[in-house]
Amino acid sequence: QVQLVESGGGLVQPGGSLRLSCAASGSIYGIGAMGWYRQAPGKQRELVASITGGDTTVYADSVKGRFTISRDNAKNTVYLQMNSLKAEDTAVYYCNANVRLYRGITREYSYWGQGTQVTVSS
Repeated sequence: QVQLVESGGGLVQPGGSLRLSCAASGSIYGIGAMGWYRQAPGKQRELVASITGGDTTVYADSVKGRFTISRDNAKNTVYLQMNSLKAEDTAVYYCNANVRLYRGITREYSYWGQGTQVTVSS
């Protein structure tokens, strides 16, 4: 089995910063794309940022220039550095990883973390 454990959420004032981490553990042969999604109350889950195994990144327009996604392949960990936070960034943030479980088999399985709350408020 594979587990994703997120950390780093919390309460921050507008203009502040937070860094989210997500560590994958378990029976992992390799990890492809990893990403961060968020879901605000009454809204659908949306992509915030993603990063491929080759470090190609994609960002939602609403976070470009403020958020930075990165990964440490040796630690099976993905990070989200969030700067200049706004009230509209308030949401539960979920980590996602596409994991290869078996040597020689390219199929990837999608796993999700349990979510971490980010609240931006004065």
